[in-house]
Amino acid sequence: MLRLGGRGLWLGLIAAAAAAAAMAAQLMGWWQPRVGFRLFIPEELARYRGGPGDPGLYLVLLGRVYDVSSGRKHYEPGAHYSGFSGRVIGRFYREDGLPTPELMQVEAVIAEDLEASKQDLKEKQKFPPCNAEWSSNKGSRFWCSQKSGGVSRDWIGVPRKLYKPGAKEPHCVCVRTAGSPSDQMLDNPTHRNRGDLDHPNLEEFVGCPRLATTCSFPLSAGALYTDDPQRTLPRT
Repeated sequence: MLRLGGRGLWLGLIAAAAAAAAMAAQLMGWWQPRVGFRLFIPEELARYRGGPGDPGLYLVLLGRVYDVSSGRKHYEPGAHYSGFSGRVIGRFYREDGLPTPELMQVEAVIAEDLEASKQDLKEKQKFPPCNAEWSSNKGSRFWCSQKSGGVSRDWIGVPRKLYKPGAKEPHCVCVRTAGSPSDQMLDNPTHRNRGDLDHPNLEEFVGCPRLATTCSFPLSAGALYTDDPQRTLPRT
């Protein structure tokens, strides 16, 4: 979620690309931490691109230098991520070692993305996606289980259409039918024992029993189909 403009946006894009290269190195175990710290100037770092006679193969991410020699086939000259090897991408530290405004901008973008991911995960735990399938003979079917949407839980729920602010179309989610609402304040113990059924962004599927865990919509009922099963929602 990059929201910076001008130079900030460019730095964010560069950081994202560098992060992708570094993530591959981390997952494959190519980073080899060095003991202690060492400062490099760009001219010195340029010698560490993994070419013939070069003393090593280093990758720079947000001003920090990593040894990626173990992943040479990915970072040596001509390889997919070679553009990041032996180069300073952006100016993230001043000569006195303190962070630059550019680094703080990039870190702010990363923090914003992490917070957005945290909120998305929280929303998914609250409203797990439905299981969905479509066939030319039977039409659309949505159903809930204790593992639908990849979310393991001790309840099943019922299918509902969830309208998210800013989204063009609703998505099918599984909704708790008992207990207190997820958003209920701790100082308000009263509830109707309906789970999240009364959430204002939810809508029932027309033609599906209110508390059914499975909703089926044959083609004769006028179901819409797209390549995304989550968008296979009946006309209402």
